[in-house]
Order: sequence, then structure tokens, then C-alpha cells
Amino acid sequence: MSSPARLSAGSAHPLLAHADPAAEVARRRGEAVSAARFLADVDATARALPPSRHVLNFCADRYNFAVMLAAAIVRGQVTLLPPTTTPHVIASMRAFAPDAYYVTDDPAIDVNLPRHAFVESTAHPLAAFEVPVAPAGQRVACVFTSGSTGEPQPNYKHWGPLVEDMHGEMRRLGVGPGHTILGTVPPQHMYGFESTVLLPLVSGATLTAERLYFPADIDAALERARAPRILFTTPFHLRAWLESHGPDDPVPAVETIVSATAPLSVNLARRAEERSGAELHEIYGCTEAGQVATRRTTAGPEWLPLEGLRVWNAGGQAMVAGGHVEEPTRLADVIEPTPDGTRFLLHGRTADLVNIAGKRNSIGYLDHQLTAIAGVEDAAFFLPEEAEPDGVTRLAAFAVAPGLTAPQILAELRARIDPVFLPRPLVLVERLPRQLTGKLPRASLLDLARAHGIGARTRG
Repeated sequence: MSSPARLSAGSAHPLLAHADPAAEVARRRGEAVSAARFLADVDATARALPPSRHVLNFCADRYNFAVMLAAAIVRGQVTLLPPTTTPHVIASMRAFAPDAYYVTDDPAIDVNLPRHAFVESTAHPLAAFEVPVAPAGQRVACVFTSGSTGEPQPNYKHWGPLVEDMHGEMRRLGVGPGHTILGTVPPQHMYGFESTVLLPLVSGATLTAERLYFPADIDAALERARAPRILFTTPFHLRAWLESHGPDDPVPAVETIVSATAPLSVNLARRAEERSGAELHEIYGCTEAGQVATRRTTAGPEWLPLEGLRVWNAGGQAMVAGGHVEEPTRLADVIEPTPDGTRFLLHGRTADLVNIAGKRNSIGYLDHQLTAIAGVEDAAFFLPEEAEPDGVTRLAAFAVAPGLTAPQILAELRARIDPVFLPRPLVLVERLPRQLTGKLPRASLLDLARAHGIGARTRG
């Protein structure tokens, strides 16, 4: 595949890469949706939107979400993507954008904002096939993260850098027309927004409307999807999908699997490749910068930044700049650049740094070493609040490792990390309380620790 030309900050870029009216933009309920049909739906939806500058897009159907996103861009409206829909966050959205309204295709969703009902278009294809364009500098979305105060922090996304971000992903994963993109992550999440909505629109690949939640959903979608298929998922969904198939129960074939949102163990990656025949990649990124780097998990621990990006340390602070990243941006992780500076190792979040007996390490790095042990399917270290009688705080850990004992795991772990960081205790559990995106909330980890009589110092 040829590399797309570098984008100009002062140019305009189409909302859709599909140049043929009959080209397949999406698969929905098993039926193909053409580019002409998509643009007709976008036009009808855009005409019906209320006059405003901000909209919250809560559409669960990925095709409806894409139509609404494109319609908002056509109308010059910014799509707000908050981290949750709790009353506190919605109140913050109302304060941030008093004119904001929300759109949903789910009647059960009800938040304290003006509502605009999403009505699926029945319009006929437009007389002329003309793909809308948007200026590179147009604000099209605002994604929020939780700051140190707990209040949502805005991160504006402009159309040009988003398109360049997608071109970087296209080049790295070899995505283009003919590929089918499936996802287990919601489109409102930054990872799902980029890889399961923007990527198919910008690359010319086919978007899959359904969000695949249960393992049976993934099976059915893969079996009816046209190859080559790319499944964007999380360690949580990937593990559940593989565990739903016994040793003699074949896993549907898929050409590429991409994982993000949480660390992925080499063991799980290797098992996924062996069972599905896929090539598995991980994406490292953040809300502030978007996608930063990828790696082939089973090939080694080093991360390769996307084309045009540079990742480095400035006074101990990890930074990223270049490419689609509009200005030098801090990364909330500890990185170790390779000697030639072209790649880096990831050692976990700076908030996870621990200091025991004068030695420093990160919880993320320790988690990685624990999950790298053969037979360990999932694991998490935990820093108790109360010190031992000798005044030394000792780490604890939880592990999902059917068939292994705690002494066996500790023996393997002793060869990987400094003894001062060995967990005391190491508790074997059936499952960790991860969210659907694979994240492990500190409140859930705290509850798990208390249930096992372990002291209560949470991760930072």
C-alpha cells in the first residue's frame, strides 16, 4: 500500500475515503451500506440537527455514531466525548458547553441535557455524489480525561491531525479498502473512536455497526465478515473470548487482532495468535496525544512510534511530539528509549512508582513481569497502606493462574525482579475485577484487597 501524502495544516480533507458511490462503507445487520447511502444519511441527519456548537453522541450503533459524527462536522458542531455519563460529569459538560445537547439511538439513555432523537434516515441517495470536506483546523471533537481534581479535562481534536493519526495507523497495520473492521470497544472511548470509526472512514475499509460484547457475538461477526478482518479489542474481551472456547472448540479465524486500553501479557497474546491464526499488535496511546506507538507483542517488548512521532525523556518526564501530535505532550508513563532512540520500553505509569528500601520500580513494570510468567493469565500488584512492623511497606499481588501455585509463581518471579519487590502475599483469584475496557479501577482493587485482609493503600 502506498503511503498517503503528508497532510498540510491549511488544507481540507474529505470525511470519507470511499470514492465510488457503490463502495461498501459499512456492514449493518448483515447488509452492506454504500458510500452513497452513507452520505444521504449524513445529509439528512445534518439538516435535522438543532442549532448549537456542541453535541454529545451517545449512539450505541457504530454506524449511527459515524453518521452523527459526520453530520456534526458538516454543521460545524463539536462532538463532546466525556469519560462517563454520571450526573457529576454531565453537570460538568453543561457548565463547559451550556448550549450542548445529546443524541442517542437508545431510548433507555436519559441524562440532564436537551435531547435530540436520532432518527434513522430514509432519504434517497443524493443526486450528485460529493464527499464533504472539512478544514484541517476545524475542531470536530473534544475528548475528556479526569485531571488531578477529578474534574473532566478537555482535549480538543482537529480534523487534520485526526486524519494524519489515521494515516499513521493505516501505514502501520496495512489497512485499506477491502478490510473489515470489527470492535469490542464503544465508539465513545478514544481507542474505539479512532480505530473503529475514524479508521474505516479515512482508510476506505468497512465499518461494522455492531459492538461485539459477548464471545458469541465475536464468533458470529467474524464468521460472516469478509476477509481480511481486523478485530480491535481489549485484554478483557480477548481473554473472555478465548476462554469461551475449549481446547477442542475451534476459534473463528481472523487475520489481525489489535489490543489496547490495558497491558497485554505475552502469554495471552501468544495464545490468541495460536488459536485464531491472527497477527496480534498492541497500540499505546493516550487521550491527549492519540495513538503513539505499536508493537507486535509476541515479537518483543519494544514499542515503535508511529511515523513522524518522537518519544523521549525530558528531565525524567516522558514526552511525545511530531506527526499528528499538535504540540509536545507529556506522557503519564515511565519510558526507556532504546540506545538508538528509535524505539522505547514502557515501564508503567508515573503514578505507579514505588520506593521500597531505597529502590524504585513501577507497578506497571511489575505487573508486566508477573503476567509474562507462563500460565499467568492476568495479574496485578497492590501497595498496601500500612507498613509491616519493621517499618517496611511490602507489596501484595493478585494473579489468575489456573494450574499454578503461589510458590511456583514466586519462584519464577524471583528470577525477574529484585527480591524487595516480591509480593507478600501473592493471592490466587479466579478473575480480576476489570472494567469492560480492561481497566482495573483502584476502588475495585481496594475492595479485593480488603476481602483478602490486605491493607489499603491504593495506586496513585
